[in-house]
Amino acid sequence: MDEILLKCAVVDDSNLQRLSIVKLIMDHPNLKVVAQYNNAIETKNGLLDTEVDLIFLDIEMPILSGFDLLDDLPNKPQIIFVTGKTKYAFKAFDYDAVDYIHKPVNKERFNNAVAKAINLYQLKTNGVPVEDENFIFVKSNLKNRKVFLSKLKYIEALGDYVKFVTEKDTFVVLATMKSFEQQLPSDKFLRIHKSYIVNLEKVERYNSKNIEIDKQQLPLSRHKKANLIEALSSM
Repeated sequence: MDEILLKCAVVDDSNLQRLSIVKLIMDHPNLKVVAQYNNAIETKNGLLDTEVDLIFLDIEMPILSGFDLLDDLPNKPQIIFVTGKTKYAFKAFDYDAVDYIHKPVNKERFNNAVAKAINLYQLKTNGVPVEDENFIFVKSNLKNRKVFLSKLKYIEALGDYVKFVTEKDTFVVLATMKSFEQQLPSDKFLRIHKSYIVNLEKVERYNSKNIEIDKQQLPLSRHKKANLIEALSSM
């Protein structure tokens, strides 16, 4: 499969907010900034000569709002609304928005919205979804690396580092377990020990002291056994 690269435009009348989105786009391996605009009129004119797959669009702007802009665009790319107000959320989806992000934007929320856009792009171009919509990005060797959650077996704490063990390989990143415990979906992943978070779908067997994933035994904290039983029974 060819690497997906969505051409993006950022529209926001706040220079600070616009640059924060641009930075997130530049850090994402599947996105490329091709245009920045500070109002809807400038955007409408600029898009006449610029091909764009995805627009990160503010709503409240001088003269014309983000909604006004979309009403005037004959060919609409994918839209992710980025706004400081929650009151427009219902209306936003009347415009077939991919997502609606509330400012200030954090990286996890941004990446989740982008994942939806990538999946829709793949559906439109190839008629099939991407390999797995659910993934996270981790920084390894100064690069952002995509980790598909369905391929992740477990992560292990190693001092100031975290080791990722996937179906294909193993790598280490500078991070904390707590940061990934908050990112990973709680219905799919469980912290079974102070040093281990496991993919519940990969658990093959367990007893009062250990669980087994792909013939490898990992320690199970005594007070986590009830949580494990409950989590596995609800899958």
